[in-house]
Amino acid sequence: MKDKKLLYMAQGALIAALYVVLTMIFASISFSQVQVRIAEALTILPVFTPAAIPGLFIGCLLGNSLGGAVIVDIIAGSIATLIGAIGTRMLRKTPYLAVLPPIIANALIVPFVLRYAYQIELPIPFMMLTVGAGEVISAGILGLILYFALKKHAKKLFGTED
Repeated sequence: MKDKKLLYMAQGALIAALYVVLTMIFASISFSQVQVRIAEALTILPVFTPAAIPGLFIGCLLGNSLGGAVIVDIIAGSIATLIGAIGTRMLRKTPYLAVLPPIIANALIVPFVLRYAYQIELPIPFMMLTVGAGEVISAGILGLILYFALKKHAKKLFGTED
């Protein structure tokens, strides 16, 4: 039991660190109304391990903080990622659907953050499209590529078969 808790914490911490590193490396495309946050590809990881849920949430919190986001964005953006991660875990048996919760959560939440926290004057529906398109690329396409790259070795990598 102690080993499982340690594995869970280690996986969560590693996923958080990866999220932060990817957000910082690709900072130029990770923020604003047109964004492709490469780190969002990691939102597929709850398919393999529940430890990814807190890992993604903490990683997003830290990535947004280090990226210079305002407090509303740090909190709301991280909550969008948390909602997406929980939804991905719930849909883990169908990976093509499991990529949808992060796309939808971010497309619905982030445009309001952009409008009210950053005073970006673009229409909210337009920003839903731009943020959603970035999420389709990162969480959808890159997430599925990551899924298929990891699927064969999931038990060895994550200690689970989910």
